Amino acid sequence: MFWWLYYANNPTKDFTELPLILWLQGGPGASGSGFGNFEEIGPLDKEMKPRNTTWLQAASILFVDNPVGAGFSYVDDCSLFAKNLTTVVSDMMVFLGEFFTSRTEFQTIPFYVFSESYGGKMAAGIALALHEAVQNGTIRCNFMGTALGDSWISPLDSVLSWGPYLYSTSLLDDNGLAEVTAVAKEIMAAINKNQYGLATELWGKAESIIEENTDNVNFYNIMTKDVPEMKASDQENLHFMRLYQRHVKTMGKDSLKDLMNGPIRKKLQIIPDCVQWGGQSRQVFENMAEDFMKPVIDIVDQLLAAKVNVTVYNGQLDLIVDTMGQEAWIRKLKWPCLAQFSQQRWKPLYVSPESTETAAFHKAYENLAFFWILKAGHMVPSDQGEMALKMLRMVTQQQH
Repeated sequence: MFWWLYYANNPTKDFTELPLILWLQGGPGASGSGFGNFEEIGPLDKEMKPRNTTWLQAASILFVDNPVGAGFSYVDDCSLFAKNLTTVVSDMMVFLGEFFTSRTEFQTIPFYVFSESYGGKMAAGIALALHEAVQNGTIRCNFMGTALGDSWISPLDSVLSWGPYLYSTSLLDDNGLAEVTAVAKEIMAAINKNQYGLATELWGKAESIIEENTDNVNFYNIMTKDVPEMKASDQENLHFMRLYQRHVKTMGKDSLKDLMNGPIRKKLQIIPDCVQWGGQSRQVFENMAEDFMKPVIDIVDQLLAAKVNVTVYNGQLDLIVDTMGQEAWIRKLKWPCLAQFSQQRWKPLYVSPESTETAAFHKAYENLAFFWILKAGHMVPSDQGEMALKMLRMVTQQQH
């Protein structure tokens, strides 16, 4: 497992006075050390220019390329790819145990798991296992909570909201809505019969129907255009290839791939010659296909019951994990405080005291918080860097 640690870089505070963030990318198969680092929250962008909204101003960041096979992480034996959340979690527990044993300076620093997309599903499972490990004394760390960004917590709730969301934003007409609704019902039927592999295939079909009806809407931000890149040679496993292209390959655009496999790899001096950055990501995605459509709402309930702090944040313009779908699974929580949480009025947030433009809305009760991030798509820090940084500071209690 490949990991990359940055110490917080704040002009007035030592890293010991700031939290440590573990960042988990989605996919499954996308790379935190690549995409999260150079496209979202790291100190430099992929042109190697400083990012003025880097999260290093407010925290140390630990990127781990997971599941094994993502980014610079690799397996020597194909049987070692993770096929389900249980394996993803157990691999990460081994890593975190080693990390906190070797980096004792981080054992007492507040530690948070932040995530995006499928990373949120992994984060939920990892947070619960980590909480238990800390309670049992098997891992020494100051675990303070998890943040689930545009997270694939309940795939079905996301899929069921695609049609209404696109319809309300004038991206589907009545006919298109009927077609998307019909395939969403097929997905629901498959999930109800525990046919998760079939559900993943139908999910791909639903996305194709949406693309046909919306003139290729971008699943990550409905305000930007997505033009699919399919090569004739990719026809053999068309279905998984198309899904992989849409959801993992887009996070390894050629310029990022060239950067990671060129200058970065050279600088690191530890990557084996046989390993290409992202070279196994397609297998990561395909190995997780059975697990892909399974919900983890019950894990979020267990986190809340265990008094772990849970933050949900979502971009307004995201389609793949639209905000309506997130609100739908939150309504399904069995958490006893859900009614009180729901009754809270949300509060507007601004990036600075001088700003008059609403950047987000926020609501919190006990150990659950929700951020509605305006004008952001699936990759919130890429689209609204200032608001994402402010949210980080609020979640880690550096400001209110």
